[in-house]
Amino acid sequence: MSKAITTNSRGQWSRRLIGHDAVIFYILISVVIISMVTVNYFASTLTVGFLLIQVLPILLIAMPMALVIVSGEIDLSVASTAGLTSATMGVLWRDSGLDIGTVMALSLLVGVLCGAFNGFLITTLGLPSLAVTIGTLALYRGLALVVIGDQKVASFPKELNAFVLSKIGNTGIPVMMIFALIVIVFFAVLLHFTPFGRGLYALGYSPQAATFVGVRVGHAKFWMFVATGIVSSMVGIFLTLRLASAGPDNGTGLELSVIAAVLLGGVSIFGGKGNIPGVVGGVLLIGTLTYALRLAKVPETALIIVTGGLLVLSVVSPSVIAWGKERIRLNRVHREVQGQSASGITRA
Repeated sequence: MSKAITTNSRGQWSRRLIGHDAVIFYILISVVIISMVTVNYFASTLTVGFLLIQVLPILLIAMPMALVIVSGEIDLSVASTAGLTSATMGVLWRDSGLDIGTVMALSLLVGVLCGAFNGFLITTLGLPSLAVTIGTLALYRGLALVVIGDQKVASFPKELNAFVLSKIGNTGIPVMMIFALIVIVFFAVLLHFTPFGRGLYALGYSPQAATFVGVRVGHAKFWMFVATGIVSSMVGIFLTLRLASAGPDNGTGLELSVIAAVLLGGVSIFGGKGNIPGVVGGVLLIGTLTYALRLAKVPETALIIVTGGLLVLSVVSPSVIAWGKERIRLNRVHREVQGQSASGITRA
């Protein structure tokens, strides 16, 4: 029996070492090594700081987005929510006379309201999340323009800007990565170690089956969209303080990078599959690759093509791999059947 347990444990470890998450990290390590050798200035603590501060917004939003996609839904309005939060924060700071802490707290409510509105339309009215969040993507960005116009507010406290950009000692790692780590751990525990998270997997496989086993489908989906709204607002506040500027265009285009990273990290676009470590690997891979190409003076338009290509690859590759595995299985079964038939004829 002990031998069977040992064999099973070895099998689990071998599957992990060749699984999708492991492959993502192998590719990430390869990209880092190649970039250190071929790209000037990549191998420095300064690069570490700039790289991590750039991927931080994507990393934060990717956490709740992973849970949303695991549950079989999607949220395309995250970047617009961040932009609306930034615009609201700028107007409150410029016109209200409130202290910066109160302004940030009120700005965070924007994400709660945006996420709750998405959740209401999807869970109460039964509308598809793709259609709803395409609409609110435009709606929230338009509201940001209404709130602040085409102006910028740039009079935020300099000490907050310095804190957001500060590093941990001489490592080059931004202090804000500590906050990101807390967010990652929270969503990892929520998805992998709670009944709520296990319910999201069931929901992604089949909403009907999830309901049958006791998952409150509407409740789960609603709070997932609220979570993406809250984290998107956090990102809007972060971008405002990092840039020391509030504007309606803050966060533009983030949704493409977030979704590409989540899918590249192994979360199935059809729901029911994925994990947080893989998503973290997907975010770091896309961030490292694009930053290395930027250092190599590759045009921004090419970087958009790279991100789009990775998004297509992350959607197509699971289907291709599944098709290949099925072909191999069918060929093996066919050979076994032929072998049994041949042995039967020999005996006869």
